[in-house]
Amino acid sequence: MHDPNAEGNAYFKCDYCLSPWSEDRPMVEGHRGSLLCVRCLEVAYRELVVEKGEGEKIATGDECRLCLQSNDKPHWRSPVDEAALLCRSCVKRCAAIMAKDKETDWSPPA
Repeated sequence: MHDPNAEGNAYFKCDYCLSPWSEDRPMVEGHRGSLLCVRCLEVAYRELVVEKGEGEKIATGDECRLCLQSNDKPHWRSPVDEAALLCRSCVKRCAAIMAKDKETDWSPPA
């Protein structure tokens, strides 16, 4: 998300925890400028992929903030913003993107 009231790096905030971008908090950008930080990605990945959790089924009209899709896959819900949902497909896709980024030195949780 973009915070029009902030300046510099604080302008870019994770849609799921509302923390600003920083060198130690890289982010993946989705549709309409949505942002997912590496810390939220790790939590969602652990819950939906590693632990194979059921996540949350979404209500009609709800959609993943990153891909804007409404599907029947399990979703992870932000603990800060209940409207911020992340589908399992985006969790896997973002993990693959982050793992390929040589500047982050990140790997998915085991």
